[in-house]
Amino acid sequence: MTREEMKKRTQSYANRIVKLCAALPENWVAQTLGRQLLRSGTSVGANYRAVCRAKSTANFINKLRIVEEECDESLFWMELLVENKLMSTSRLKDLMQEANEILAIMVASAKTSRSSTRAEIVYRKS
Repeated sequence: MTREEMKKRTQSYANRIVKLCAALPENWVAQTLGRQLLRSGTSVGANYRAVCRAKSTANFINKLRIVEEECDESLFWMELLVENKLMSTSRLKDLMQEANEILAIMVASAKTSRSSTRAEIVYRKS
């Protein structure tokens, strides 16, 4: 997947989060959880854009970790919405799957980058 495709994918994820939060019940618990989800869920796409502007491999990895954290946090808020019966599992299933896929991509990208950096350091020392 190219960077541009991933930018589009994370922006689409953010848009789906916005729609979900707009559809939450009008009670203070749902709205509070929704605000937390809105912040973390939309942050995934915004921070992925920062990944694409990283100035070094270390900066790239650090920014990927932020995306990873925000994505995992958004999963947490969605789980709370389901556990507290504020949103059905069936309604969140696809969105949670997308979050898990984005999370897996970020983890794999960071792992690959760390391995490449270590290999480069070993090569330079040789």
